[in-house]
Amino acid sequence: MLLRNISHRTITKTKSFRQFSEAHRAVQQTLTIQNQNYARDDYTNVTDKILSHLGRNLHVQKGHPLGMVSQRVVDYFYTAFRNTRGNPQFSMWDNLSPVVSVEQNFDSLLIPPDHISRSKSDCYYLNRQYLLRAHMTAHQSELMKSGLDNFLMLGDVYRRDEIDSTHYPVFHQIDGVRLRTRSELFPNDDSLEIFELGDYTESIGTQDKQTCHTIEAVKLLEFELKTVLVELARSLFGEDFNYRWVDTYFPFTQPSWELEINYEGKWMEILGCGIMRQPILTNAGINNKVGWAFGLGLERLAMCLYKIPDIRLFWSTDSGFLNQFKFAKVDAKVIYKPVSQYPQCSNDISFWLPQDKEYAENDFYDLVRTVGGDIVEQVILKDDFKHPKTGKRSHCYRIVYRHMERTLKQEEVNIIHKKIEEEASKSLFVTIR
Repeated sequence: MLLRNISHRTITKTKSFRQFSEAHRAVQQTLTIQNQNYARDDYTNVTDKILSHLGRNLHVQKGHPLGMVSQRVVDYFYTAFRNTRGNPQFSMWDNLSPVVSVEQNFDSLLIPPDHISRSKSDCYYLNRQYLLRAHMTAHQSELMKSGLDNFLMLGDVYRRDEIDSTHYPVFHQIDGVRLRTRSELFPNDDSLEIFELGDYTESIGTQDKQTCHTIEAVKLLEFELKTVLVELARSLFGEDFNYRWVDTYFPFTQPSWELEINYEGKWMEILGCGIMRQPILTNAGINNKVGWAFGLGLERLAMCLYKIPDIRLFWSTDSGFLNQFKFAKVDAKVIYKPVSQYPQCSNDISFWLPQDKEYAENDFYDLVRTVGGDIVEQVILKDDFKHPKTGKRSHCYRIVYRHMERTLKQEEVNIIHKKIEEEASKSLFVTIR
């Protein structure tokens, strides 16, 4: 009887362990975000560190510099565009899910299948079908399909990038769209049209215009777009600023421009814009309108307006930082004052790249962010060496560590650095030198 009891307990334990293991594997094979499950596959590259930023919603927090800048932009559009009853024409959407489909993020915007922006090294994929949005423009088509003509999209976006004081894998954008019918664009002249010979399907053309648009429609849209955005910049930076328009290329607008301002003696791009590609509208079921769109990054504006030197500060919960903005009016000219300047620590890491597996620098940057967190201030590629005989490549990076709220000790930095070496060897299949 004793033997039978032991055997029964052993079998029960084994069965329970097997059930736990199967459940654990099932959890590992799925990602749960906002109560939705996403199956992992060969495209999954989002990290727990990145997912931890979801839901922070810095862009709508009162008394936060990003919340202040976003409110100033929204207030400008609310004031600049009003209907006959005096109500704002633009609606604002700031709670759209950061998880989007590949169709939303790329296909709906006419981004070619082989475009570099689709690559795993640039985006955070949940799987082959879904990713964390790389731009707020990903919501453009769904909002137009819902019947909106004038709207702003505000939220956090996610891109894999280098590590320094101006780059962070999560940042915030405001995008805007304005659609116009023929009668709205030319209310006093029935002889003018917005489409060439009624063609609203073909958009191939030049920087001057898309072939389906009339030159009159394009020039009027361009005038309104540029006037609106220059006035937006003036509302943010004041009357005394120099600007210029630069021709550029975006897959979803044509013609396209960037607005640059002269900031501290250097030209700096603050937003991109253009005339919307007409197939984007027709694919959304809109056949009688043309439109313009723009997008801008909140961090870049806030860093200029408030003299914030490091992008990591936006994520700080330190009262010494937040209290500088907490009680300020939205349009206050706050100049950030460093609470303290803690010293840097820096360690180098050198390794041979794998010869039989793909290696991307952004994979290493993500690994460093995951292990080191926000105490990593910068990662610099110091040396890219190729052995003349073996053909093997070696990278040497300098990792700069600095805590935003206290002094780091070299001993604790060494521990973190060692973990980075171990994880790089294990996950990226590099050979530490």
